[in-house]
Amino acid sequence: MLAAARVAAQRAAIAHSPTHAFRYSQRAFLATATSDAWKPGKSVHGYTVLETRHVKELELDAIRLKHEKTGAEHLHIARDDTNNVFGIGFATPPDNSAGVPHILEHTTLCGSQSYPVRDPFFKMLNRSMATFMNAFTASDYTLYPFSTTNPIDYNNLRNVYMDAAFFPHLRELDFKQEGWRLEHENPNDKNSPIVFKGIVYNEMKGQMADAGYLFWSKMQQYMFPGTTYANNSGGDPNNITDLTHEELVHFHKTHYHPSNAKFYTYGNFPLEDSLKFIDSKLQGFSPITPPLAEKVVKPFESPRRVSLTCPVDPMGSPEKQIKMSVSFLTNKATDTFEGFGLRILSDLLTDGHASPMYKALIESNLGSEYSANTGYDGSTMVSSLSFGVQGMKEEDIPKVEETVTKVLQQVREEGVDPKRIEGIVHQMELGQKHKTSFFGLNLMQGLSSGWFNGCNPVDLLELNKNIERLKAEIAAGPFFQNLISKYLLNNPHKLVFTMTPSPDYGAEVTANETARLMGKTSVLTKDDKEKIYEQGQALLKNQEQVEDVSCLPTLKVEDISKKTKTYSLEHSAISSVPVQWRPTSTNGITYFRGISVIPGLTSEQKQYLPLFADSLTSLGTQSRAMSEIDDDIRLHTGGIRILPFLSTNHSSIDRTEEGVSFNSYCLDRNQDRMYDLLGSLVRETNFDNVDKLRTLIQGNASAMSNSVADSGHVFARTNAGSLLTPAGNASELYGGMSQVQFMNALSQKQDLSEVSQRLKEIADLAIKRSSLRLALTCGEDQMSRNENVVNQFVSRLDSTPSNLAPQGEFAPSFEDSFFELPYGINFTAKCLRGVPYTHEDGAKLQILASLMSNLFLHREIREKNGAYGGGAGYSSIGGVFSFYSYRDPSPRKTLTTYSDSVRWALDRKDFTEQELTEAKLSIFQRMDAPISAAQEGMVVFTEGITDEMRQNRREQLLKVTSADVKDVASRYLLDQPSSHCILGDKE
Repeated sequence: MLAAARVAAQRAAIAHSPTHAFRYSQRAFLATATSDAWKPGKSVHGYTVLETRHVKELELDAIRLKHEKTGAEHLHIARDDTNNVFGIGFATPPDNSAGVPHILEHTTLCGSQSYPVRDPFFKMLNRSMATFMNAFTASDYTLYPFSTTNPIDYNNLRNVYMDAAFFPHLRELDFKQEGWRLEHENPNDKNSPIVFKGIVYNEMKGQMADAGYLFWSKMQQYMFPGTTYANNSGGDPNNITDLTHEELVHFHKTHYHPSNAKFYTYGNFPLEDSLKFIDSKLQGFSPITPPLAEKVVKPFESPRRVSLTCPVDPMGSPEKQIKMSVSFLTNKATDTFEGFGLRILSDLLTDGHASPMYKALIESNLGSEYSANTGYDGSTMVSSLSFGVQGMKEEDIPKVEETVTKVLQQVREEGVDPKRIEGIVHQMELGQKHKTSFFGLNLMQGLSSGWFNGCNPVDLLELNKNIERLKAEIAAGPFFQNLISKYLLNNPHKLVFTMTPSPDYGAEVTANETARLMGKTSVLTKDDKEKIYEQGQALLKNQEQVEDVSCLPTLKVEDISKKTKTYSLEHSAISSVPVQWRPTSTNGITYFRGISVIPGLTSEQKQYLPLFADSLTSLGTQSRAMSEIDDDIRLHTGGIRILPFLSTNHSSIDRTEEGVSFNSYCLDRNQDRMYDLLGSLVRETNFDNVDKLRTLIQGNASAMSNSVADSGHVFARTNAGSLLTPAGNASELYGGMSQVQFMNALSQKQDLSEVSQRLKEIADLAIKRSSLRLALTCGEDQMSRNENVVNQFVSRLDSTPSNLAPQGEFAPSFEDSFFELPYGINFTAKCLRGVPYTHEDGAKLQILASLMSNLFLHREIREKNGAYGGGAGYSSIGGVFSFYSYRDPSPRKTLTTYSDSVRWALDRKDFTEQELTEAKLSIFQRMDAPISAAQEGMVVFTEGITDEMRQNRREQLLKVTSADVKDVASRYLLDQPSSHCILGDKE
């Protein structure tokens, strides 16, 4: 997976907690982390301890070590957390844009010395209870992390990851499947045209069609000329087809070596076990000197200007599609405090309604939203800071640079509002206490760029030390003003980067691909063509081969807990409003969530509902500007989120609850301020503030249009399911292609008075005491105090009953749809109706979807067809069975594959117990994923699904048989009415 895409899909976890012995041993380690055994200079299992440091604010001990034989670095974070993490990383700076680090990341996971199967990584996804498994290619490093709560699973995955990284097969056929190849369009037909194929090739065609990624990657190329960062580590399709298998193998030999490696471990499993294991695997290596890459750009002597073209957004306003940024070279990665200060300066300048850049660039309507690269970027050896906009007019290009300079000059002269600095420090304090269930993974991702660029990673953990120094620097003089002078106003290394849409862009990309293809095929001899055909046949045979995967470790059904994890909840009523309480340890934080049900919304009102929800945190009130309110939100809460709410009834997929949800959290000392802020927003929002409303609409329209290129499969699946159930219909109106088109239409309206009126009408319906229910998670000692302030909050809400009647009965219908988009790659989906959560067939359909994905669709859609991804899924609550493909070169073929998968499931022999076990493990990964305190008890609050229902579902899943899945495939999928959707090329 390409790290620049910022995709980190979290996998689910095991229900078992680690044994008390493991928890006890880790507590003992935490208590003795500074004992003689871990003193700097000590030798432990082939490692030398470099440093041990306790980081109080994060409740952890950091141990930094170096492998004595090879020089491999190791960072261990000891913390009493059951979700343990293991990661291997390598410095992989590329010297061209052929994508060798990215293609190697894929090919490494296609079989290794101890696990000689075709794709052990994907097979382990279903033989494990990992809470996360993935791999990332960043600009100058590649990372292979996983996390799990089970010690056996941890050892299994560590074995597979280590063998894959250091002893992969790197077969030529795998390189051609994962990277690129020449192959007949139909591999079985010699007369069909020869075309480019390959998973990464198609992935990057889609990635380069993402307007935000295209802008960011091209800007970086011109910001860092002559360095590794001027190359695309993911691979530019124009260059990928130049990469050879020999170059891939050589890159692995020189870069995937312990002397070039960094290991990361986190959690409450014993460090000694990992050190012993890693040392045993590294003993066969001798130290080498890793290859060097140029990472430090020669500073510009004067500012530079670059203008390129980009695709036209068919959904956006034709007059407002320019993208532009002004970027400055800043500090070296090793100057961690300078980077800390610049990151805060970036937030002060750009983040929130009160920030000066937001007011000058976005509220002024120079642009609809910030450019993709806006902000501080510390992912390179020398960092950068950018300010830019998208959705702007061509005549405004000079104004953007002028405005950026003017804002910087003004802030340097006037300084920064101390209240805004205090708000950022408060967010840091709150962030230390607000622990997510993926804390260890988040730490690793936050540390990696600095670590690979020469920082001591432990320094990056010590937030309080930097905060105290920041306060001292501010007290001593104009700290932020000096940063502005040094890095922004007096810096010749400045890049003004512009992208202008061209109607010919897509045709030029296609013509370039055709020319490259002709260049390779025109010189082919008869023997070359025969070899291409034979290679295609060999690849097909390899993909079709039934493998013996017994060499791979696996968990068993017995490793899945038979009991659903439950949480003690209490219920009460405050001023007649039902309240769910979850008393638990929250580290001094109160979590609040409210749901207001609005029955009988019309389709038009549903389309306006997302805008209404956003308006409550964007427009301000009659008495206070949003910038002032926003500062208070940052100073007293962890943010306020208001969203459309949608839930399908657990016993009928034709019944829903719809409305709005609002949630926030705060330090216990700020409870009264949090409820005051929530109350003023839901009661007093000024919907007549059309200037702010216009800014909001244009930003939302731009953001939604940009998101389609990255999440097209989600939009396709939402659209395909939109006529099958009431929830599917509402999902499309709230966040599907219908909402994208609706928001873009609103963005082109000159008169917003009608829009304002519609929002007021929804406000009259939206948050009434009679339709409200609340949930609070807090320490038991805070329940009484919360009850008092919640009572004040509720008592101020509208107490009149709702007079809307529910809509009539829903009648499903089935249609096919196509959205033409200039991506050069496609997304598809197909949806069918299923059953509600409590129906026994739901568990069978869920297992069937997993079997289809893992045993058939992955092979047909990804391996054979070259799409980046594809599969089947069943929504246990929504009751819809769906197929999807992601960045797909052959959508029509994929739609046929969906139908073929049903016949495959019915015609094959019975599914084996191992296949059923793997399908069940993949489902329980998600069901039993670790959750934060804030999420405990939420499924009953939002969906009405009780512990008894969840336990019944668990038992139904565990007992599903091969006959069960064949039965539901026949009754629910074979020759049943369906809808499908394609997003992409008209070709």
